[in-house]
Amino acid sequence: MVAVVELTGGPGTGVTYARAAFGLLPGRRRGSALPDVELVHRGVTVDRAHLARYDRVCGLRLTDALPATYPHVLAFPLAMRLMSAADFPLPLIGLVHVTNRITVHRPIDAGSRLDLTVRATDLREHPRGRQFDIVATASVDGSVAWQGVSTYLRKESASTTPAAAGPDPLPAGGALWRLPTRIGTDYAAVSGDRNPIHTSRLGAKVFGFARPIAHGMWTKARCLAALEGRLPAAYTVDVAFKQPILLPSTVRFTSAATGDGVGFAVRSKRPHLTGTITAPVSGDTPR
Repeated sequence: MVAVVELTGGPGTGVTYARAAFGLLPGRRRGSALPDVELVHRGVTVDRAHLARYDRVCGLRLTDALPATYPHVLAFPLAMRLMSAADFPLPLIGLVHVTNRITVHRPIDAGSRLDLTVRATDLREHPRGRQFDIVATASVDGSVAWQGVSTYLRKESASTTPAAAGPDPLPAGGALWRLPTRIGTDYAAVSGDRNPIHTSRLGAKVFGFARPIAHGMWTKARCLAALEGRLPAAYTVDVAFKQPILLPSTVRFTSAATGDGVGFAVRSKRPHLTGTITAPVSGDTPR
C-alpha cells in the first residue's frame, strides 16, 4: 500500500542538491527498491510575478492560463525531496532526464489552488543502466487537470552501439535560435533546478561537458512557446531529450503537422530534442 506523506514546505532545492552531494560519499547504503510513498502538497497557489518571469525566460506569452510545463516547476521540489531521500535506490546527482510526457487534461487558471502529488514508479533495467519514472499530478477541485511523467536514467555502463549520425549542420527551414550562456542560470532561477551542469562551467566539466548545458525542460517550454496558437485546450506533449545543448549555441527549431497532431525537433549538428503533440487518450488517468 502506498504511504501518503503530506507536506507544507521543505528545504529549497539548493539544500537538496547539497544533501545529494553528501550522499555520494563512500559507504552510503541505499535501498534496493523505489520508496512506496506519494508526496502531497495541497493548496498550492501561483505567484503571478514568478509565473511572468518564467514566461519571459521561456519565451511564452503572458496569460492567465498556466503553460503546460509550469506545473512541473511547481512539483519539482517534491520530486527533488523524493529522489534525495536516504532510501532512494539511485543517487540524485548524475541522473539523466531522458524523456518527459505532459498531459494537459484541461487548462489551469493561474488563480487556481492546486493539489500536487509526486511518486516514483517502475524501476527497470536499461542497456546503459537503470531508469525509473517520476509521476506528478496537479489537481483542481479534486480532479486531475495535469499529469507529468519524467523518466530518469542512471548510467552504469557505456553504450554498446555506435551513435547514429546526426543531420547536416542547421538543417533548412524552421526558426534559428541563438542561445546565450545565461539561459542556464536564468532558467535555474525561475525553475529551482540549480543542478551545476546548467549553471557552472566547472560543474559541467565534472560530468564531462565542456560548457554548461541548457535545461531539457527549458528547451521543451521554448518549443511550446514556438507553437503557441496551434495548441488545443487539452493535449499530450511527449519529448525525448537527445544530445545536450552546450551554451552558448545556435540551434534550429522545426515543426510539421502529422496524422494525429504535430511533430517538432531542435537540432544543430546533432539532434537535441524530438517531440510530438497529440490529443490525450480518452479516459487517460494517472498511473
